[in-house]
Formats: sequence, C-alpha cells, structure tokens
Amino acid sequence: MVSNLLESDVKDVLEVAFAGSDEELFVVDPPASTIVSLVDAAVARDDLPTMSMLADERVLKDVMDDFLVASKAADLLESGTLTLRVLPEDVDNALFVSESKVVALVSAGDRVAALSTTDEAFVSEVFETHRDAFEDAEEYALRTPSISRVRETMAADIGEDVRDDFDAVLASLESAGGDDGGLDEVTVSLLVAARNDVLLYDISKWGEDVGIASKATFSRTKTRLEDVGVIDTEKVPIDVGRPRLRLKLGDDRLVGVDTEEFAAAAAELLA
Repeated sequence: MVSNLLESDVKDVLEVAFAGSDEELFVVDPPASTIVSLVDAAVARDDLPTMSMLADERVLKDVMDDFLVASKAADLLESGTLTLRVLPEDVDNALFVSESKVVALVSAGDRVAALSTTDEAFVSEVFETHRDAFEDAEEYALRTPSISRVRETMAADIGEDVRDDFDAVLASLESAGGDDGGLDEVTVSLLVAARNDVLLYDISKWGEDVGIASKATFSRTKTRLEDVGVIDTEKVPIDVGRPRLRLKLGDDRLVGVDTEEFAAAAAELLA
C-alpha cells in the first residue's frame, strides 16, 4: 500500500515515520532541518524506535556546530537511542526505513510531503539494503559533550546557581529559534560565571575537562568580552603563584537582569 501525506513541517511528517511498533528506524540522507527535528523529537519522547542515521558528513558537521543540537545528540548517543554514521554517497530523497514501512521525505515549496509504502517485499529489501549500508559505513565522531554531563559537572564543580543560569540562558537561546546572537557555549559559560563571580581558572578548567573548549579558548574569549566591556575581572591573591582572576559583569545593563532576559541583553551588547 502506498500513501501520501502533505504537512506543514517536518515534525508532522516524523509522526508518520515513528508510528507503529518498530524497534529500529534507519534515517538516510536527512537534510539539516530534519536532523534537528529528529534530535528534538528523540529528546522529548521516550516512545521512539532506536535511530540509526546515515547522513552526509558536511551536513552533520554544519548541524553539530550548534552546541544546543550537538549536546542533545550526544545525550542520545550515550543512551544508545541514536547512532550516527557517514553516508558514503547521496541518495535521491531523505528516507525513513523501518521493518514495516519506507517513508520518503520530499520538499514541496514551504511544505513537506511524505510518500510511504508498507509493501512487505519492497520494504524488506530496502530495510536490509540500508542495514548493510549502515554496518559498512564509517562512524561519525561527535566531540561535543552531552548536555547531561555538562549540567551535572557544572553543578558539581562550579555551583548549582551557575548551572541554573546556564540552563536558563540556553533555554532562552533555544526559544529564539536558533538565533544565538553570537553567544556560543564558551561565551555563555563565561557570562554566567561572571554573573556569579566565579574564578576564570575554575570555569576554564571545568570547560576543558568536560570537553567544551580548551583553557586557551576560554582565555581568548574572556579577553574579547573584556575588551568590549561586557565582563570585567579582579585579581584574587593566592598563597603561591600569580593571582587568579575573578570574573565580574562589566556592564550595569547586565546586572540584576532576570535570567530569562540575560542572554538577549548580552547579545545586544555584543552586536
């Protein structure tokens, strides 16, 4: 049986691919927007099949440059909900392939069409073909730490108040539809550290240990933020060695701002 579905966005089409009791779903050559939607759907739900994704390496790199997406994908990888591998060659359309159905994703202007079939012989052949292709494909190495690990270690190493501010800033960036205003993960970490008077040494060591960025990257970003007056530092003497730097907010427009508005205010100052 073949059926067609025309929907307003990818998330609606995903319901067609996810419907049923299949335990495994192969996702073949998805565009960037579909990868983002898949990650969001998999994080938000616990009734989805295990996803084995074969995707173009350049598309994966572009999508995983976004910390919000990559850190959630890393959570899915660690839990075994998602596996990423590199597609060796292009296919005609993005495909969702399970043991019971094949769904082809086709863009139609500003809408999306899902063309699906449940023909047993055809589905079986396509499923086995892509299972073999997945087994032979190179694994995609995602270097971004999982958001769960980031949150847990920040609370333990830096403080729960800092973690709560970090969560709130990321949530506000996500609600802004991916427009981060230049606030990457290192910048956000430094800003919430400054909001809570954390030592540069502590936040940069944590960031390097958890895998967000090197201490050198944190230091360079701190200098940039200091140069534009968004953060400030004060020296804190220690018993042995050079004094350490305590991060402070450098602009009064960031002081006392609600956490939900903090990211927008910082982005405006950095623009």
